[in-house]
Amino acid sequence: MERKWWQDKVCYQIWPKSFQDSNGDGVGDIPGILRRLDYLKELGVDILWLSPVYKSPLADEGYDIADYRDIDPRFGTMEDMERLLAETKRRGMYVVMDLVVNHCSDEHPWFQQALADPEGPYGKYFYFRKGKNGAPPTNWRSYFGGSVWSPVPGRDDLYYLHLFCQKQPDLDWENPAVRREVVEMVNWWLDKGVAGFRVDAIVNIGKPAVLEDYAPDRPDGLADCRKMLADPVARRRLHGYLAQLRDEAFAPHNAFTVGEVFDTDPAELQLFIGQNGFFSSMFDFAAACWGGSPKGWYDAKKPGPDNYRDCAFASARAADGVGFLSNIIENHDEPRGVSRYLPEEASGDPRAKKALAAVQMLLPGLPFLYQGQEAGMTNTVFPSIDAVDDVNTRGEYAAALAAGFSPDEALARVARWSRDNARTPVQWTADHAAGFTTGTPWMAVNPNYTQVNVAAQQGVEGSVLEFYKSLIRLRKNDKYKEALVWGGFEPLHQDQSGLAAFVRAGGGRTLAVASNLSGEPQRVDLPGTTKEVLLCSDGAPGLTDDALILAPWQAAVVELA
Repeated sequence: MERKWWQDKVCYQIWPKSFQDSNGDGVGDIPGILRRLDYLKELGVDILWLSPVYKSPLADEGYDIADYRDIDPRFGTMEDMERLLAETKRRGMYVVMDLVVNHCSDEHPWFQQALADPEGPYGKYFYFRKGKNGAPPTNWRSYFGGSVWSPVPGRDDLYYLHLFCQKQPDLDWENPAVRREVVEMVNWWLDKGVAGFRVDAIVNIGKPAVLEDYAPDRPDGLADCRKMLADPVARRRLHGYLAQLRDEAFAPHNAFTVGEVFDTDPAELQLFIGQNGFFSSMFDFAAACWGGSPKGWYDAKKPGPDNYRDCAFASARAADGVGFLSNIIENHDEPRGVSRYLPEEASGDPRAKKALAAVQMLLPGLPFLYQGQEAGMTNTVFPSIDAVDDVNTRGEYAAALAAGFSPDEALARVARWSRDNARTPVQWTADHAAGFTTGTPWMAVNPNYTQVNVAAQQGVEGSVLEFYKSLIRLRKNDKYKEALVWGGFEPLHQDQSGLAAFVRAGGGRTLAVASNLSGEPQRVDLPGTTKEVLLCSDGAPGLTDDALILAPWQAAVVELA
C-alpha cells in the first residue's frame, strides 16, 4: 500500500454551530474555532473536518447549501475562513470542508432559476417529473420520512425530487453541466488552501435510468429510497461520477478525502479506497448500522460492546491490504458513542469511556474524534418532542406514532438515536452555558455539563480527556507508529464476551491492545510474554508470564517480546 501524507494523522470533526460561540449570539462560529485551535493542537489533532459553514437557510443545519462559495454570516466571513486556514497551517494542521453535492438548498440560485423555468437549462440541473394520476411520480420515501417528491409551486402536474428534506432538491449528476460546476467549485476551495473534503451522502448521486415504484415496506405505502442504490445502472453512474471528481479535482491537489459511504458491496472496497480509489478513506459505519430496522428507529436494537467489537473487527479485516477506513464511534448524524455502545449503567462511567476509546483509537485505519467525545460527552435528555430540533428525529417520531406508540413511548424510543444528542453545545466548563457562549445557546446544553466538561479534566491524571491524549501520543510515537498506523491486525479471543483485544505488529514490534468492556475482571491470554506496559487506562493491569488480568472497564496496551 502506497503511503500517503494523511495516514499517520488524527482527525477531529467540528460541528461549528455547537463548538464555540465568540460573540454571544448563542451560535458557534469560525472565530470560536480559532479560539480553540491551541487546545486542539495540544490534544494531538492534525486534521479538522468542518461540517458546513456555507451560506444556508439551515433547514438541515447547513447541509442545505445556498451558496457553495460563501460563508454563512452566522458563522463569520470569508476573511474568518481564510484566517482559519492560515492559523491551522501555521500550527501544522489541516482543514477539511464538507462537500455536499447530492443536493443543494431550494434557495440556491440554480434551483430558483429552475423553478422559474423548469424546461430551461437550470431545470436540467434537477429532477423534475410529471405526477401519475394526481400522485407523485414514484412511491419512494425520503430519508427523513414522507415522499421524496414535492410539487413545484404553481404547477399541479410537476414535482421535484429530494431524497432528504423538501428544501434539499437533488442535483442531476447525469447532466455534464452539474458535474462541471461541482469540479470547478471543488478546485476553487482546494486552491484556497483547503486540504480536502468529507464527501456527504455521495452514493445517492447515482440514480437509476428510470425512476419507478418499489414494493411498499411500511404502512404509509411508501418504499425506502435506498432501494435505488442497488440498481446496476445507478452503480455504474456513481462510479463514473466519482472517478471524474478524483481525476479532475482530488488527485491533482493530493487532497485528503473521506467518503460518507453506506450500502456498498464489500467487493467495491478496492474501488472506493484502494490504490487510486475514489477517496482516500471512507467511514466505517458497520457498528452504527447494527440493529437498524426497516420499520424505523422505534424498532432498532441497541448494540452492546460485543456488537461494536465484532463490527469493527470485521471491517478491519475487510480493509486489510486494501486501504484505510476512518474509525468513528459518533458524529453529527449519530448519538454519542458511549451512550450507544456501552450498557446504560456504564455509559457515564469514565473507566468504560476510556476502555471504548482505546479500541477505536488503536484499530487499523484513521481515527476520527467528534467534538466533545474526548471529554466523554453523553446523550442528552429531551423533555418533549418540542425540544427536538432535528428534522430526521421528528420524522422518526411521526413514524413511531403511526405505529401505535403513545407520544411518551414514541419519544423514548427515538430519542436515544437522535442526531441532536451529538449537537448539544460542547461542554467546555461548568460555568454558564458550559462555557460555549456568554448568551443563550441555540440548543439547550446537556444537563450533565457541570460534571462532564473539558476544564474539569484538563491536566487531571486518569481523566477521559488525558487518556485520549495518551492514546494519540502512543499512535504517533515513532517507536510504535509502524505497528499502530501501518502494521498488521489480528483479533484475540473474539469469542470472549466483554473483551475487545487485538494485536498490531510492524516495524519489528508487536503490540497487544486489550479493553475489558465489562464490569467483571477478565483474563487475557497473550500470544507472547509482556516486554513492557505502554499504556493503561486506570492503574496497572495484573500480569502473568503470558496473560493480562484486567479490572472491570480497564484497557491496556503492552509490547510483546
